[in-house]
Amino acid sequence: MLFNLLPNTLQYLLTSWLLSSAPHTPDPGLRFELRHEHALSNTTGIVFSDVRPSPGFRPETFTVNTQSTTVHKPLSHDSFMTARSQGGDILWNEVDIDGPDVQDRETLLLLAKMANNAYTEPGQKDWYGIGPGWNISYPFGWEPDADGFRGHIFATPDNSTIIIAVKGTSLMWPVGGGGPTQRKDKLNDNLLFSCCCARVGPTWSTVCDCYEGGYKCDQGCLERSLAEDSLFYSIGVNLYNNVTYMYPNSNIWLIGHSLGGALASLVGVTFGVPVVAFEAPAERLAATRLHLPSPPSTHHVTHIYNTGDPIPMGTCTGVSSTCALAGIALETKCHLGRVIRYDTVTKLGWSANIIHHGIQAVIEGILSRDDVDWSEDGKNSSVPAFTSEEDCVDCFNWEFGDYRNVSKANCH
Repeated sequence: MLFNLLPNTLQYLLTSWLLSSAPHTPDPGLRFELRHEHALSNTTGIVFSDVRPSPGFRPETFTVNTQSTTVHKPLSHDSFMTARSQGGDILWNEVDIDGPDVQDRETLLLLAKMANNAYTEPGQKDWYGIGPGWNISYPFGWEPDADGFRGHIFATPDNSTIIIAVKGTSLMWPVGGGGPTQRKDKLNDNLLFSCCCARVGPTWSTVCDCYEGGYKCDQGCLERSLAEDSLFYSIGVNLYNNVTYMYPNSNIWLIGHSLGGALASLVGVTFGVPVVAFEAPAERLAATRLHLPSPPSTHHVTHIYNTGDPIPMGTCTGVSSTCALAGIALETKCHLGRVIRYDTVTKLGWSANIIHHGIQAVIEGILSRDDVDWSEDGKNSSVPAFTSEEDCVDCFNWEFGDYRNVSKANCH
């Protein structure tokens, strides 16, 4: 395997086994504590670092409210991967599990803070404290030269539920501070969310060689470009497998912001687990190009975004847009699953501006407020109702075809 099992991780696993055999008392919410930090290293693959509490200190926990969530899991991962490479239908297991209560504002606020903390280290000024009992002295689990997939792993004390929080894009623009991962973040953004290899204009250098002139793009070339093992989707699949190896009997959720939210969604659809994604660029087109078999429902994926953020709205486009100036082509607008859309333009008077994309804008400007009625019918709701994007169309002005006579059967 690609991870290191450290001594206290083995203790957690033993504790989980002992607790699983003990009588269970129903609990209205799940209490989580930070367990691991994870990162992709150039030399050793996925790296886990355990986060240990200070000696003699009993850490406080935080609560996430749950609700029954129906998920569809592939009958086997092998059948899922075969369907990706060869096509055809697969069998799904429909399972009801405890997922996050995404209609509860406090639950969304806590998950958003966890998604924010995937960008930073404990103790830094942009780290959101989730109770005063967290140990912040243990070194952050990313090696100095790690430049890829990053985040944190949280767990309930009895290991019944694990949350994987995935970091989004780090860039030197108004919503981020850059960092060693920004080159690969940008590559994944341009491959996953552009219409054709980030071909924004004639002066742009594309990230794959699939452009055929005009508004034509080779579909087989695109699919092969997204299937590289070094890209974040494949790394996320490996990470999930590693976590399930460590916690084989646990219920796993995925969360993330921006690119991290989209990756959480793609991995969540692959394995059939609950997902909450904040301000994520639309990933439905990427799921199609990755040949992810479509389950009977993707309602276990919830996207949270606001109308003042042009990235999930699919309007941060064109050669003069902020995204283009940062070298990123985020051209998609169709999300998987269900959407909770905060109309900050109408309710709060926000403009459509990239400053409203950052997870801290969501935490401080939206979810921390209890004085806004987000309903459309005057019922005084603290969380907007679900909306659907089923009729959405991406890249309508492009033509995608087999211009190079590349068989789709050879794309993976």
